[in-house]
Amino acid sequence: MSLGQSASISNALAADASSLNKLKLSAGQNSPEAIRETAKQFESLFMRELIKSMREATMKSGMLDSPGTNLGTDLLDQQMAVQMSGQPGGLSDLIAAQLSRQMGVADPGQTALSQMPNTATSALQRASSLAAYSKHAAQPTMSQSGFVEKHTQVAARIEKETGIPASYMVGQAGHETGWGQHEIKLRGGKPSYNLFGIKADKSWTGKVAEVTTTEYVNGVAQRKVAKFRAYDSYDASFRDYARLITQSPRYAQASQQTGSAFAFASGLQKAGYATDPHYAAKLSRAIETTQRLQARTQVVAQSL
Repeated sequence: MSLGQSASISNALAADASSLNKLKLSAGQNSPEAIRETAKQFESLFMRELIKSMREATMKSGMLDSPGTNLGTDLLDQQMAVQMSGQPGGLSDLIAAQLSRQMGVADPGQTALSQMPNTATSALQRASSLAAYSKHAAQPTMSQSGFVEKHTQVAARIEKETGIPASYMVGQAGHETGWGQHEIKLRGGKPSYNLFGIKADKSWTGKVAEVTTTEYVNGVAQRKVAKFRAYDSYDASFRDYARLITQSPRYAQASQQTGSAFAFASGLQKAGYATDPHYAAKLSRAIETTQRLQARTQVVAQSL
């Protein structure tokens, strides 16, 4: 495939049957360059559908809707899809590696599928989950949106240090606190900054907050008074949580399941993070809500 053909297909955005046929034809040439371009364009198509599903899930039609404005929105979605595709370690690398393996094409620039970085695999799993979730989920509430916006920046810093996805941490914090509506308080009403419901065991030497909480014993909910850790900031809360998950042998298996929100949540439940028998399902939904809100914020930022 020539550079001119590659550019032509790239401009077409893989958005219609004609473009897809060209992609199939170019990929069939068994050229590493053609395979990489094909992978990028299929990622572009996937991202376009993801953006479209998020728009449909979060935006209602109004008086300003018209064929002209709808066309403009669609073109903007296409452009953003192209800009978000083809990034190193993204979906296109994973697609290209699989295509190369299936077609028997040796490509020094691509890593074999079995040796792909966890980041690429995680990106595919999280994007696929988000795409399916966006089509069926209820519109996020104002408290959910505000909570995610408030804590994403701190969580992103902790992710760089520990590898735990920011969306997982913010989603769990949202679930534990009712999206900030029921945070643990110290006596007198001062904030404890404990976003993750981490209890104060014998090893804890810091401040403590005593509150009444719900515990499940043999599947039956019971109200009990428990001691929880208290911090000086939300940053300290995120750091303590990340340290617990990544350094405690109890959560070793869960910390290795960051490629799937449900697998991560299930790992925490199996390790006894919470006594709620439905904790994994509830937590994974909270994480998916967070991912959806963060993705929407990214789309809006790139459109400005």
